[in-house]
Amino acid sequence: MRWWKMLGLAGIMGVAATGVVIARAERRRRAYTPEEIKVRLRERVDQNQPEGRRS
Repeated sequence: MRWWKMLGLAGIMGVAATGVVIARAERRRRAYTPEEIKVRLRERVDQNQPEGRRS
């Protein structure tokens, strides 16, 4: 039965690590001002449009 405890502990640690990664990404995402977000989105749209469709 000891290996069940280890498996459970590893699962809990995996969930905790995933939570940390998600929290860091969310903090980074919220650090942008609305103007920075607009600029980044416009740059991304310009990069993804075919050459003939750029305005």
